[in-house]
Amino acid sequence: MPAGFDPSAAMGGLGGHDDEEDEDEAPHQPVADHVDLDLVMDVPVTMQVVLGQATMTVANILKLGRGAVVKLDTKVGDPVDVVVNGRIVARGEIVVIDKEEQRFGITLTDVAKPGSKLQARKSRAA
Repeated sequence: MPAGFDPSAAMGGLGGHDDEEDEDEAPHQPVADHVDLDLVMDVPVTMQVVLGQATMTVANILKLGRGAVVKLDTKVGDPVDVVVNGRIVARGEIVVIDKEEQRFGITLTDVAKPGSKLQARKSRAA
């Protein structure tokens, strides 16, 4: 932890009693009611869109070269997973954004609700 960092101050003074007088007061409300989301809005996270997966032996991977095609378990039109820091948070469909620049993106079709998570698709690797 950085020197001088006070976790209770970062959470609005929650997380402990500084005075014994506080113990006689009404119980604290859950932390979720007091958390200021502005504290984490600029924290960088890694977002990935997983097009699919494949299971291969090391021998087959070593045979891959330029122009090789790897068959994924996802078919055209199947939803793709949106993963943030290793957790599936949404699913969506691939869309072409700009044909001239050959860019594509994703339209979200299913978003996990706070506190829940989407189940991973069953592996159908070839």
